[in-house]
Amino acid sequence: MEITAKYCRKEMEDYGMCVASNPSSWQQDCYQLKVKVAHCTSSHPVIQKIRSDCSEPFSAFEQCLKLNQTSVGNCSEHISKFLACAETVKLSSLGEPVAVPHV
Repeated sequence: MEITAKYCRKEMEDYGMCVASNPSSWQQDCYQLKVKVAHCTSSHPVIQKIRSDCSEPFSAFEQCLKLNQTSVGNCSEHISKFLACAETVKLSSLGEPVAVPHV
């Protein structure tokens, strides 16, 4: 998450504000902002590596959000699993000198 925030801060902030402002309809109302975040993050090699290596827990988290649009807090276990996976991704092959920071 910190890597995403580092390279896509504005997109993440806009999306987060939209989700917070639209608790019952964020999935629809914030779709275009979600697309902007996805486009930004898909172009960075570190994020590509994490998404590749952690696709299963990430997909489970996204599915949980879709099923719990009005109570996203129900997905905390899913995000925890994704973050735990992201912390284990080996970035050395990408030339990144530091590991994914603990959240």
